[in-house]
Amino acid sequence: MASIRMLLVGAPGTEFRRAAELAREAGADVAMADGPGDALGMLRASGGDLVMIDVETDVPLFMASLRAERFTIPVLACGIGASAERAVAAIRAGARDYVPLPPQRDLIAAAIASVVQRKPPELIGDNPALARALALASAVAPSGAPVLVTGERGSGKETMARTIHEASGRGTAMLVVECAGVAADVIESELFGHEEGAFVGAVARRIGRFEKAGTGTILLREVSALAPATQARLLSTLQEQRFTRVGGREPVPFHARLIATTTLDLEAAVSAGAFRADLLVRLGLVRVDVPPLRARGDDAARLARHFAQRLAEADGTRERAFSDDALALVTRYGWPGNIRELEDCIHRAVLLARGTRIEASDLVRSDGSRLIDLETSEPHRFQVQGLVGHTVEEVERELILQTLERCHGNRTSASSILGISVRTMRNKLRTFIEAGIPVSPAP
Repeated sequence: MASIRMLLVGAPGTEFRRAAELAREAGADVAMADGPGDALGMLRASGGDLVMIDVETDVPLFMASLRAERFTIPVLACGIGASAERAVAAIRAGARDYVPLPPQRDLIAAAIASVVQRKPPELIGDNPALARALALASAVAPSGAPVLVTGERGSGKETMARTIHEASGRGTAMLVVECAGVAADVIESELFGHEEGAFVGAVARRIGRFEKAGTGTILLREVSALAPATQARLLSTLQEQRFTRVGGREPVPFHARLIATTTLDLEAAVSAGAFRADLLVRLGLVRVDVPPLRARGDDAARLARHFAQRLAEADGTRERAFSDDALALVTRYGWPGNIRELEDCIHRAVLLARGTRIEASDLVRSDGSRLIDLETSEPHRFQVQGLVGHTVEEVERELILQTLERCHGNRTSASSILGISVRTMRNKLRTFIEAGIPVSPAP
């Protein structure tokens, strides 16, 4: 199984620390630090994916130090019978959550291992568009070329990226960096690292993700969110195969494989001046388009059965089959949230179902509405409006515009669904605009 790299922060001799040692002995990818100072040193040198810190340590000091040194790693505060005041203080200091732990050492170790160990990514289905994407991913995986993975939110872009990484033969873990919602100066330190004294708070050298990745893979989520200056540094890194840390002069070699994901139409972003054309050329040398779930036909039903089996096993509940009506409803629904929305819906059904099977009435969205009721009140979510009586030109235009709307303006996804090139899509949209037909966003 693939592992996230977790850093446990707690004083030696505590039950929390002993449990962490048990988890590591069981094979979990866990590093341990005695306190906030040691933890910061390990993060500067080796990075990490998640921090669990004993609430009895100085969590506010640790969180303040992370902010000062521009770390974006998520932090969970943990405690065994800790007071409410300490838990609240940890959350107020910036910890993402407080996790109460059981007093038994083996149970704590199991809880840590369950967080660290993750199932390998899976791409389930036999839809032709997905098969084409997987074939392209498999073909380019052994190379070192950058890959741009496009698709809607929740469609499986990161899963596709992990599939490419695992097929590449690169033994190290894939490092993931979230670009959206992160300040430009913070993301630069995250990617390139920084030297001591580079800015106020830079008390020591930090090794960035590009350096830490070595010869492995680094994934940039939502690369379209990078600031112009960071885009320029990224382009230079790809062209020169080296970079400098923030505040430094010594060149650092770049050997990693870069994969970037985006939900946006980067060609439109280039036209709007929000993304560099030369960077898009470099990133888009190989482009893998992940189709939305609504374009994958019976794959929704296959995924539903898979999720029901896996989630029932994980939750310790009885595995139930789907009724024919439930599977038909799963197939008809448009799933605007894609695979992520489907998995959440099936998880609720696994927990809520009371009969021997999962029925259509057990399929509930996150807002509490049932799919079976939604089909009556909002039928457009389940089927395209009938176009009988219209000309072929009108049918084509309506199909293109509705598909584009369903794809939230993403021309790449819409083109993939329709089986046409992005250039053809762009020319069609320009023709519509010239005829006075509104298109949003404009090409």
